[in-house]
Amino acid sequence: MDPELVLPDLSPRVEAEVVARMVSKDRHEWADQAARTGHCSRPVRLRGRTLAVNTRTGEVRTTYASDWEESGIAFIRCGNRREAVCVACAREYASDTWHLIRAGAAGGDKGVPSSVSEHPMVFATVTAPSFGLVHSAKKPGTVGSSRCRPRRTKTLCPHGRPTWCMATHAPDDPIAGQPLCEECYDYHSHVVWQYHAPELWHRLRTALGRHLARRLGITATRLDEVLSIQFAKVAEYQLRGIIHFHALIRLDGPKDAGPFAPPPVQVSARVLAEAFRTAAAAATYTAAPAGDDDTTRILGFGQQVDARPVSRTAREGLDTEELSPEQVAGYIAKYASKSADDISPTTRDTAHVSRIKETVARVALACATSTTLRDWPTDNKGRRPYETLGKWEHMLGFPGHFPTKSRRYSTTRAAIRSERRRFQIAKSNKDHAQRVLDLTGTNPEQDADEETTLVVGQWEYVGMGWLTDGDAALATAAAVWTREHRREQAAARRANRAGTR
Repeated sequence: MDPELVLPDLSPRVEAEVVARMVSKDRHEWADQAARTGHCSRPVRLRGRTLAVNTRTGEVRTTYASDWEESGIAFIRCGNRREAVCVACAREYASDTWHLIRAGAAGGDKGVPSSVSEHPMVFATVTAPSFGLVHSAKKPGTVGSSRCRPRRTKTLCPHGRPTWCMATHAPDDPIAGQPLCEECYDYHSHVVWQYHAPELWHRLRTALGRHLARRLGITATRLDEVLSIQFAKVAEYQLRGIIHFHALIRLDGPKDAGPFAPPPVQVSARVLAEAFRTAAAAATYTAAPAGDDDTTRILGFGQQVDARPVSRTAREGLDTEELSPEQVAGYIAKYASKSADDISPTTRDTAHVSRIKETVARVALACATSTTLRDWPTDNKGRRPYETLGKWEHMLGFPGHFPTKSRRYSTTRAAIRSERRRFQIAKSNKDHAQRVLDLTGTNPEQDADEETTLVVGQWEYVGMGWLTDGDAALATAAAVWTREHRREQAAARRANRAGTR
């Protein structure tokens, strides 16, 4: 059964706008326009036209104009990856991420050979250290006690608060991730660690190369002559408001051997996993004092480090300790569409998160007026330590990108978007001119047209969003319906595959 198109609780005004749209004479034209944006929640409004100029004959013709629309305005996708902002564009972003990750893990697509699936790969996770006791949430099916923090000896913290909690918290419990004692929690170190988390990841990559070189019996400076480390990672907020990283790490041959060359046989996936754990424990960074009254800190990752081999055979269930490329791609894509507003469905407006933001603002102000930091070296852009911390308050002090990858891991988002555009153009030509849909990229007629046609756009920005809140509600509801429909289809396909085994 298909999911229903559900509209949330609407105000009388928005409900009236929805009804007016549903009975309007141009409702079908609007529905087509909304479908062309993928039911984007906040499309960009443009006015203008696109011209096609034949460079051989000089002929100029209009291929599209906003005047052709009933409203006189053209709508295009906002492209925002945040699900809290736009469900449709976040779904497309997550889908692109899935294809990008899967191509680098399984190969056979997007210009990546299938042989990469035989390369050593691990799915690794590194977390932040503890900055104080917090309430923990137990996931369904967790082995062992489900209580938050059981204690045989019940002791109090220096501020007279209990250091135990005998309750069981669900992941959506508002108290999950909150400190047992806010006075004991080290918010200052939390913010400093969060700000330097990208640099710590860089140090981990360097340490991983050194450990692999030692395993191969060569110096670290010669590692590039033997193998290269490729990765795709995503940052995710834990309930306590601190970042941790998930990464798919793959070993290739030396860069001089070309992209996706096989690595040395001496390094297996399990050797790579062992080297990652050792590197995560060894990676450190000395952070500058965050103010005149502060001290330097030696930062590192927490004790919770995981590295599991990734193998194509895991898809068949032949090794329960390994993960399949599809599993890893789906997991990373899931968090790639999250935003700072999606720290957790329950922790956005908690006192803990507010305290983190206040600490970020206070530390940024202290560092801006610090005389101690004047003696510290600047970064490669000439910036003093913590100079940009204040601008990342909404990110709880994290200045990095959520999804990142090495340059030669697989394809690029630009290539995926270009492939999608070619498909849409080819499909549009077929629908409007009854031409054969050719997706091979070797259509001589199409190639000749591309070589002799110059496309020129004359567009001006009008605004953001649909013209009414009712239209926005309809578009968002349609995007949610599409997402749920595809999830049900995927679940049905998985059930069918499981039934045929």
